[in-house]
Amino acid sequence: MNIHEQDLTAIQELGYTPDEARFLYIVATHSGYFQPRQYVASNALAWGKCAQRFTDKLKSRGQVTWREYQDIGGVYHLFSRTLYRRIDKPDSQNRRRHSTEYIRARLLLLDFILENPQHEYFDAETDKLAYFCGERAIPKEELPVKRYKAASGGPPTLRYFVDKFPLFLDRSDGLPSPVVSLSYVDPGQVGPVAFAHHLQNYAPLFSRLGDFAFVYIADSGAHFEQARRCFESLVSRRAGQDLVREVTLYFERRQAWELKQYGRLSADDVESLQSAKERFAAEDLERLYASWMSRELDAGGLRRVLARKYSDVRIAFRTYLVSRKASQAGKPNGDERSALHPATPPGTSPETSLPEGSHHEEGQEHEE
Repeated sequence: MNIHEQDLTAIQELGYTPDEARFLYIVATHSGYFQPRQYVASNALAWGKCAQRFTDKLKSRGQVTWREYQDIGGVYHLFSRTLYRRIDKPDSQNRRRHSTEYIRARLLLLDFILENPQHEYFDAETDKLAYFCGERAIPKEELPVKRYKAASGGPPTLRYFVDKFPLFLDRSDGLPSPVVSLSYVDPGQVGPVAFAHHLQNYAPLFSRLGDFAFVYIADSGAHFEQARRCFESLVSRRAGQDLVREVTLYFERRQAWELKQYGRLSADDVESLQSAKERFAAEDLERLYASWMSRELDAGGLRRVLARKYSDVRIAFRTYLVSRKASQAGKPNGDERSALHPATPPGTSPETSLPEGSHHEEGQEHEE
């Protein structure tokens, strides 16, 4: 996991231990929400005073709220502007209140990251853009985007990868090189239609990636097989076909440009041509283009050669079952529900642990 030492130091300067600072950084960056069991598991602690001291410290400084949710249990929300500012994330959406479904997904996401610290996660939107647009030369237009209307009536604000599901380079032992991996977190409430919609939003990016892995994350295996079939139908079977279509289109646009048949090209065609030249700059494709231009290959022959070339694109679909019981090793004997869903902390209401009159949606805090 790529955590900068200066970020951990900045949180420690607020009075937290190195282990506490690391956990708070991960929560602030990826989730915004957490349960005590996750702090216990991430630091291999036994249930008891260590976890209580940690949450008491957060509450006493007004840096979290606590609330009980149906079918989830007690959840802490880390909202402190002071803490987020320390790690250069003062405007993070994780500071805001969200729906129960969103919180459920964030807790599963946090479980996955805590259980898989070996990966190199792309934390911020800027990191993802730098990787895909910079290192992989994929145009922004091919990335999943959401447009937000400007209040002033100006141009919309574009935000990329707004779902914030784990996106990482898999550096697991045994892999010859890191594998770019995307994911989907199933909170267990929305069903397969939402997953299909997610895949469709990412379809242009999938077609550009070549080899990659995709992880379906849930705390129940009920939808695993259905998700696998959906992924194979919408992604795996189309990957090679999409590449054949894109290379063919690139050849046609390039031919028109080189023959100065500009009337065959739109402004978008010209712009796409430049990025395609960078993407498909390979000796074997240059030879193939020369054969096609000299008419040694007709359109049908070109498609057959490309189909053979791209039939070995490796796309791995994996499922990941979050084991919440496993994450509670060392919990005291007794009612399991009390460990999964701890009771309201002493001296606080189920709704909030902020001092009376504070309201964190407006960015007001009560901190030391």
